[in-house]
Amino acid sequence: ERMLAGDEYDASDPELAAASARARELQERYHRVSLEGGDARAILQELIGDLGEDVEVRPPLFVDYGSNISIGARTFVNYNLTALDVTPIRIGQDCQIGPGVQLLTPTHPLEPGPRRDKVEAGEPSTIGDNVWLGSGVIVCPGVTIGDDSVIGAGSVVTRDIPAGVVAVGNPARVVRGL
Repeated sequence: ERMLAGDEYDASDPELAAASARARELQERYHRVSLEGGDARAILQELIGDLGEDVEVRPPLFVDYGSNISIGARTFVNYNLTALDVTPIRIGQDCQIGPGVQLLTPTHPLEPGPRRDKVEAGEPSTIGDNVWLGSGVIVCPGVTIGDDSVIGAGSVVTRDIPAGVVAVGNPARVVRGL
């Protein structure tokens, strides 16, 4: 509850460790069944908290828990998505997620003592509808990307991006409207 609320929590908690182990097992099964040509959708539905219709996620997929992720209908996720979901990650409908994208919600204390004690917190991230995240985009904790926006390959998104724009760079900056 503390983790999902974005409050500081102990990342070594046994309940969290069990949930993370479950997610790793489901990720492995999803990848294996996908490679064998089997129907892996049921495994993906078990892993992801809310999975829309006609969503395609190409493995491998890496998550902390999976249960805190929502993916809207008709979204395409290319290879090697890392979605660290200690707080909710919401991906809208009709999105295009390039290979090697990272959606990050965990935060860590700047002070060395609490960091050594494995104290974490998190900030939720939201990707609007019809957003395109180019290859290798990193979305930092707490960021919202507005509907219909495009984030250029390799960009690091450190703050909110409005709807209907192209943003590129590190940190990502709006370069034009759409």
